[in-house]
Amino acid sequence: MKVRFAFLVLVFFFWAAPAFSQGCAMCYSSAVAASKDGQRAISRGVIVLVLPPAGFMTLGVALAYRYGKKRDLENC
Repeated sequence: MKVRFAFLVLVFFFWAAPAFSQGCAMCYSSAVAASKDGQRAISRGVIVLVLPPAGFMTLGVALAYRYGKKRDLENC
């Protein structure tokens, strides 16, 4: 069972590998050519775009964990 799970995780990791190379040269060169204020705005924009999904995922995992613990205590 653990081997199957490890294999599945490995498959998903390599399946997502092309997504890690999406930083194109044109985007990089335009970001580098921006002023310091522009670079700061890009950095803040990335943070603004990452925080809500990360927050929702954290909340979902926490609620699922809490529900699982509660369900396990009721079954005992």
